[in-house]
Amino acid sequence: MSVIAEIIDTLENKVGKLILKIQNLEKNTQELHIELAKSAKIIQTQNTEIEAFKSQYETLKIANSLLGSDENKRDTKLKINSLIREIDYCIAQLSD
Repeated sequence: MSVIAEIIDTLENKVGKLILKIQNLEKNTQELHIELAKSAKIIQTQNTEIEAFKSQYETLKIANSLLGSDENKRDTKLKINSLIREIDYCIAQLSD
C-alpha cells in the first residue's frame, strides 16, 4: 500500500506543479494581450501623427513655392489648378 500512496503523492505533486504552470502561463498571456493592445494603440497614434506631418509637409512645400522657391513650382501649379477646377465645379453646381 505504501507504494501506491507514494505514486499518488507524486502524481498530486506533479498535478499541482502543472496547475501552477498553467496559471502562470495564463497570467503571462493576459499581460501579453494587454501589452499588445497598448502597442497597437501607440502604433495607431503614431500613424495618425505621421499623416498629419505629411499633410503639413505638403502644405509647407506649396507655401514655399508660393514664396518664390523654384524647387516645387510644378507641384504648386498642379495644386492650384486642381483647386481652380474644384471651385469651377462648385460654381457650376450652384448655378444649376
